[in-house]
Amino acid sequence: MNEVGENMLGGRYYLERLIGAGGMGVVYRARDLLQEQFGDPEPHVALKMLSDEYADCLDASALLFSEFALTRRVQHPNVPRLFSFEVDTRQKRAFITMELMRGLTLDKLLCERPLGLPWSELQGIALQLLDALAHAHSRGVLHGDIKPSNVMLSEEGVRLFDFGLGLAEEGILPGLPKLSRHCLHAWTLGYAAPELLDGSPLTVSADVYSVACVIYELACGKHPLRRVPSNQARDAGLKIEPLSTRHLPRQCWTSLKTALDLDPSQRPLSVSQLRQAFAGARDSTFLPAWRGKFFKGFRQ
Repeated sequence: MNEVGENMLGGRYYLERLIGAGGMGVVYRARDLLQEQFGDPEPHVALKMLSDEYADCLDASALLFSEFALTRRVQHPNVPRLFSFEVDTRQKRAFITMELMRGLTLDKLLCERPLGLPWSELQGIALQLLDALAHAHSRGVLHGDIKPSNVMLSEEGVRLFDFGLGLAEEGILPGLPKLSRHCLHAWTLGYAAPELLDGSPLTVSADVYSVACVIYELACGKHPLRRVPSNQARDAGLKIEPLSTRHLPRQCWTSLKTALDLDPSQRPLSVSQLRQAFAGARDSTFLPAWRGKFFKGFRQ
């Protein structure tokens, strides 16, 4: 998209610069020339399209429209506002226009805060993130790709974005194409629930696991999973690192520990229940000194 003739989409959106790229999509800062013509002092939008690798795939436009339809259903202060889904017939590219967010994604925040965030900062971020996800679930929408790079601290607060791997629960948006994501191999290692990597379908429980991974990482600056070599543990594999006393109030850790269980049958917690634990926590309820180890084996 670097040549001058290709910098215009839909006859009105001028692509200024690339501001984000993920596994499947790219996002540009764009200037809406129509709004600019009518005197809008803030004519900029974010414009998302599929990357070149996926743009020519079968059902590529339907895949992007699916993201648009799902995100539009989730109208919440902590989810970016979507404006339109359009197709540039000359370039044969579908794209989404949405509000241009300004802020810091959580992966970049973690680079600046390698030891994690204090409870006074973490609680507010966690509550807004859980609010957004709980609302999405209440609308029958599963996210599927919750990770630090898909959460932003913007000028207006936390934003959960990129529903590109999301799905509608059964009976929701019945006219939406049923597109399989398995062939894309797009689940994010480290944040995708183990059952997704084994080929199971996306569920509410899988989203709960992913958001718990993000919150854990915000609390202590590192991912909850570590690999234990066979000569150090009888049941070698992936283990959950327990949090120490300085990281979370006790009731938060109890709920987070359940949300992080590698066995989905042992992960009955909803996002709303996890949020309730974080909303009701106080500094005085912090964990006592850790007296044991919590982990669940996961086959390699």
